[in-house]
Amino acid sequence: QVQLVESGGGLVQAGGSLRLSCAASGRTFSNYAMGWFRQVPGKGREFVATVSWSTGTTYYADSVKGRFTISRDNAKNTMYLQMNSLKPEDTALYYCAAGGVMATSPHHYDYWGQGTQVTVSS
Repeated sequence: QVQLVESGGGLVQAGGSLRLSCAASGRTFSNYAMGWFRQVPGKGREFVATVSWSTGTTYYADSVKGRFTISRDNAKNTMYLQMNSLKPEDTALYYCAAGGVMATSPHHYDYWGQGTQVTVSS
């Protein structure tokens, strides 16, 4: 059974940093793309970043480019999102996801974690 478990969320002041982790288990993800999405109440899931598990190719939303870095550790089957220079508008529930292709739409991802809350105070 595929399982994605996020961790690392919390409360941080504007300008601070957090690192989210997504531990993956239950299958081989070598041919998968992994992604981070975020969601605030009343809105749909917003694309943040994606990475190819096999090649390490990355792609970011314009809103986080230059501030966030997505990466993966194949040996640990874990994906990360390093978030620097955080802003109050980054406050959201952050989800990790796995799917067959690198994509910005959540519809292309088959597996999802339960989410981890990130709150940025001004």
